[in-house]
Amino acid sequence: MEILKIKNLSKTFSSEGKSLKVLDNISFTVEKGASVALVGPSGSGKTTLLGLCAGLDRTSTGEVYLNNELINHLSEDDRAAIRNQHVGFIFQNFQLLPTLTAIENVMVPLELRGEKNSKATAEALLEKVGLNNRADHYPSQLSGGEQQRIAIARAFSNNPSILFADEPTGNLDSETSEKIVKLLFDLNKEAGTTLIMVTHDLELAAKTQRIIRIKGGNLISDEKTA
Repeated sequence: MEILKIKNLSKTFSSEGKSLKVLDNISFTVEKGASVALVGPSGSGKTTLLGLCAGLDRTSTGEVYLNNELINHLSEDDRAAIRNQHVGFIFQNFQLLPTLTAIENVMVPLELRGEKNSKATAEALLEKVGLNNRADHYPSQLSGGEQQRIAIARAFSNNPSILFADEPTGNLDSETSEKIVKLLFDLNKEAGTTLIMVTHDLELAAKTQRIIRIKGGNLISDEKTA
């Protein structure tokens, strides 16, 4: 079954009275449980595409279906509600709240959903990513790899149907990157969560089932990996 369908998607930004087309007529579908890498040179539109797929922004033209629901014409509040139900998102710069501890950062989406056992759930997620001993530390007290693992725990807090990751190893050393990659794919397999990631790392991309290449805002290839 399809979990994501992108149809004739384009995105144009306006700046200083000029229009800049970042994505041009992109179409593809992703099956439930699949793992997909979006690759391409810097400035090709990968991160913009990832955000549109997750409902973080609206398309200029075209359609985005997430879990069989057309989302690009919905209000921000309605898109946020869908994200809270179905989507996990790992940002390249982690996006942890600096005034909250590790466990509190993981608890935020749980509490927004009104879950009663948010602390116990957050503790279990921190244990899964190997950071239950850092629960009371603030982001500034954590290494980049630890912050990324907190971000992953938060992204999985709502048991997402689909996980979007923007350069999940981009700010990490090679040893930490290996641990993060294993964690992502292990969680992906255990939960059956669809994984879509933007990466410059072709070795990481090759670990997914499929590679979609973007260049100059256009989809130039879509291939299954070996």
